[in-house]
Amino acid sequence: MKTLVDPQKHSGNETDKLPENWTDTRETLLEGMLFNLKYLGMTLVEQPKGEELSAAAVKRIVATAKASGKKLQKVTLKVSPRGIILSDSITSEPIENISIYRISYCTADKVHDKVFAYIAQSQHNENLECHAFLCGKKKMAQAVTLTVAQAFKVAFEFWQASKEGECMDSSPPLVDISADPDK
Repeated sequence: MKTLVDPQKHSGNETDKLPENWTDTRETLLEGMLFNLKYLGMTLVEQPKGEELSAAAVKRIVATAKASGKKLQKVTLKVSPRGIILSDSITSEPIENISIYRISYCTADKVHDKVFAYIAQSQHNENLECHAFLCGKKKMAQAVTLTVAQAFKVAFEFWQASKEGECMDSSPPLVDISADPDK
């Protein structure tokens, strides 16, 4: 499993940096890519997507996190075509498992450029929630966003393949129309 770590917290080792072709590694994405981030918080939103909507939500989340004065929880995000698994970085306790089908939007915020956020439907009710995470660098926020986008693409490909498989199973048997029926 490929772990992408916060470069600010490490020695600057080459292994801490994103590999040049990290977005091309479909196998790595299938296993799940790990990102070590800090959880800023969550707020409810009215719409499932939108740049302005997410920017306003991130602004509220960042303001609330700053006002609380509390230390941010270190979390690990595992991104795969199944979705996002969120766990505590210190205890490894699972926090949440978000199906890719519940996620409607993700972004690297333009104003708070070290923030990655996604909007998803709550597992407990119909509410739409925007969750935000602080990354060590702007590039890390962009990397998480691109990885989630890649996961969407792969999940869609799997969905298409399963639909094509269903069509193949339910199609009538092929008849050889070139054969002469009188013979």
